[in-house]
Formats: sequence, structure tokens, C-alpha cells
Amino acid sequence: MTPPPLSLLPASKWTFATRRVDRTLIAGMDTDFHEARAGDLVLAQVESLGQHRRVQLPCGRPSSIYPGDMVVLACGARYAPDQFEGLAEIDPTGADLLAGGGCIGRMVARNDRVKSATRLLPVGRLLDQTGVPINLERFALPRSERAGEIPVIFVLGSAMNSGKTLATAQLALGLRRAGYRVAALKGTGTGAFGDFNEYADTGAHLVADFTDAGMITTYREPLARVKDGLNRLLGHAVEQDCEIAVMEIADGLFQRETGQLVADPWFAARLSGLIFACGDAVAAAGGVAQLARFGLRPDALTGLLSCSPMAAAEAENATGVPVLRKDDLADPAEANSFALRAFHDDLRAA
Repeated sequence: MTPPPLSLLPASKWTFATRRVDRTLIAGMDTDFHEARAGDLVLAQVESLGQHRRVQLPCGRPSSIYPGDMVVLACGARYAPDQFEGLAEIDPTGADLLAGGGCIGRMVARNDRVKSATRLLPVGRLLDQTGVPINLERFALPRSERAGEIPVIFVLGSAMNSGKTLATAQLALGLRRAGYRVAALKGTGTGAFGDFNEYADTGAHLVADFTDAGMITTYREPLARVKDGLNRLLGHAVEQDCEIAVMEIADGLFQRETGQLVADPWFAARLSGLIFACGDAVAAAGGVAQLARFGLRPDALTGLLSCSPMAAAEAENATGVPVLRKDDLADPAEANSFALRAFHDDLRAA
């Protein structure tokens, strides 16, 4: 096939996941889609609309898409039980929009409650002047030897949509109100601006996610690379003079990368506080029991169950762990108590 012309790029819709890319490095395109790997940038044409009718732009707003539109995305996998599972594979005859933040790949499973994926026709894989594919990894935050200097409060959950993002944002808000320079971070997941924007709205001193660490998604990435990404984010937080970090880990405890991370000694060594978000008392009891297998115990439960006094009471009785509402997390006095425990634990570990 004849390589597609670069003239198609200026009018294309660049997605949120590409926001760190230096576009001046792009010098050509190829059609070697069978060689595409996670993070490679791909120009594609919208073929037919399905679940996603909009893409997310780097400026932080959504843009409607229409058949015939050109979009720039990154090849990647996705794991979202509420929507799709997909792999970082590009079929030249047609690919799937796995996430509105800019993830293109091959859908392999779909929740029956959502539509089929929006279909894309791959046009070209972006290359630099030496013919090397442009990959998000190239624009990742640098590693820092100071990553271990900042206390981290991790937010885990029982599943998607259990309340993790709200808990992360509200605790970041409470810490900011308490006078701390706080980093609100998304450690794993699939690139999108929803959580990013929710963190930013709290006035956190720093907001960043795994796409800043060079990954369109953490699904199916080796654990070593996921941990390297977390350390890059934490090191960046230190370099930006943050005093404490709140980091959300995507999906539930049984999701592949989350399960591997929680079971790894690195996680227990790095955490200075732990919040578990869940939907009901049964999920709370199961989550607390699962965490106990690795010597971990949440400092607080939160999430959807915190909306119901009855569910909260059941969870507290079943686990002995206090339940905090979003207003509690955003309260500077409550947030300060989390911070003081985190600093104490860091000093004790040192």
C-alpha cells in the first residue's frame, strides 16, 4: 500500500491520550499494522458509530465524531467489565474504538448492556524521520530517584464504578483544604480525561496518570512496567514539591494488574494509607478478607455503600473498618488525620 499523506493529520482529531506527543517529530506513516504494539500512534477514519459517539480531546473537552472523520489514537488493550475487553491489535481491514480517550484495538468481549464498538478504518501508523513508530512511551515522564520520598494513600475498589475516583478526588480536596501540596494520581486503567478532570477540579497541586508515564493502558502490561509507571508518577510528584499523594488503582481486586500489584511486596512497602471503595457490605467483607491475605487492612471503607446508613452499618459490623462518606473525606480535619498517619508510617518505615 502507498503510505498515506501527512496532509491528513492537521485536520484530524487528536485524542486525549496523545496530549504529550511532540507532533513536530512526525515525519511519515506506514501501513504495517501487524507490527503495531501498545502505545503506537495510529491515524484512523471513523467507519461506523457504536458505543462511543465522541472522542476526548487533549484540551479536556469531548468532540462528537462522524463517519469519515479522521482521528489520531494509540494502539492499546482495554479491560472494562462495564464495556469492553480488547487487545492491542490492529487489523488493517477494521479496528475498534475501545475507549473515547483514544484507544484503538480489537474488541474480544462486550458487556451485553452496551452497544458494539465504534468501528475505525486504520489509515497509517505514525513514524519519525528515521522510520521508527511514534509511541507514547517516548514522551513519558522521566524516572526519578526520589519516588520513595512521598507518602502515598492508595484507593482500591471492589469493581468498576464502586466510587474510587470520587474517593480519590474528595480526599485530595480534603488534603488541599488542610494545607498540603497534594498529588492526585491515577495509577492504572485506560487513558481518559474523566477521572483526570475530576481530580483537577479539586485544586490538587499536581494531577497525572499512567498516560503521563507512557502507557495508553496498563491492561496486559508486565507488572514491572506498571510499577515503573507508578514510580514515575510519584517521582514527578516529589519533583513538583508535593507533600503527599493520593493514588487510585483501577477496577477491582481480581482484575489482572490490580491483583498482581496488591500481591506484590512493593505495594505494601509503598503504601502509607489505604481506602477501599465498594458497593455494599458483602463486597466490603470480601474485599477486606482478600486484602488480609496480603497483610493489608484498609484504614477506611467508602464508595457507594457510604450513601446508605444501613449499608454502612452492615459493613462496619462485618469488618470493623470505619465507613467514610465523601463529605468526611473532603473535611480538612479528617484528611489531616490521614496525612498524619501517613507521615508517621513513612517515618517508622524509614
